[in-house]
Amino acid sequence: MITDWGGVMTNPIIETVTVWLEAEAIDRASYLTVMRTWVAQAYDAGADTNPICALERGECTEAEFERLLAEQLVRSDGGAVEPDGLLAKMFAATVLDQVMHDMIRAARLAGLRTGLLSNSWGASYPRHLFPELFDAVVISAEVGMRKPEERIFRHAAELLGLEPGECVFIDDIEENVAAAQAAGLIGVYHRTAQETTERLTELLGITL
Repeated sequence: MITDWGGVMTNPIIETVTVWLEAEAIDRASYLTVMRTWVAQAYDAGADTNPICALERGECTEAEFERLLAEQLVRSDGGAVEPDGLLAKMFAATVLDQVMHDMIRAARLAGLRTGLLSNSWGASYPRHLFPELFDAVVISAEVGMRKPEERIFRHAAELLGLEPGECVFIDDIEENVAAAQAAGLIGVYHRTAQETTERLTELLGITL
């Protein structure tokens, strides 16, 4: 069982972003304009480089990405957005989803190998929790690959000592789920912890 982090093992990312926009008085329209463009480019099969791709592959530093993003944003009062620490502030309202964490622990107790496969937007992972949750951890910026690239799914499966077809992959982005399926994994699109747990119980034939 391989899972994404943000939006699966945590509350939805849109919740953390909304809190950040309001706390920092950032104009929501300016954020949506730049992120819709960058995300569309990041998942365009014909595009290979944009700020999101560079950040997630570790090809630019967090500080460089923060500067690029801050340049595209404006505050509600028309002022400039401070780039320093922008990513940490963006994800400061992250809350762990205890139901999903308990489900992963239950999967390990049932004998399944578990892995994390996450596109990195900074170093804010609670890594002290990883040993009890995962047998393998793949952070995109640390391996120079990112979802939805086929090679990163195969890499995660290899670290678990499994073939792609022996792995279930969970993500809250449909494009990543489709890419995992194309790489031979079984994909589960995450919306809520209850739905995902029910789907995995059905797929695996064990109670989670």
